[in-house]
Amino acid sequence: MEEASSTMASVNDGQSEPARSPKASKQKPYVVLQVTLKEKFIGTGSGNLTELENVINRQAAKGYRLHTITTASAHSSGFAGGDRIQATLVFERI
Repeated sequence: MEEASSTMASVNDGQSEPARSPKASKQKPYVVLQVTLKEKFIGTGSGNLTELENVINRQAAKGYRLHTITTASAHSSGFAGGDRIQATLVFERI
């Protein structure tokens, strides 16, 4: 069985922004999402690529493009088994 979850937080690079219209100033220049993916305990592969694609497409529909992606993995020795991958995706407004 696969699990995927995501959380969202906004970040700013700390630099002052150029003057923009009032509507544009309310938009977040960057969005950071963390997606936790769980590999299957039995068998190979998973639907994680589908989950990542869905996250990227949801942000694209909001006017963001993928800027950076990093991953970290953790091995699970628990009853359910399966390794977990923490993917951090940074999107920028286009």
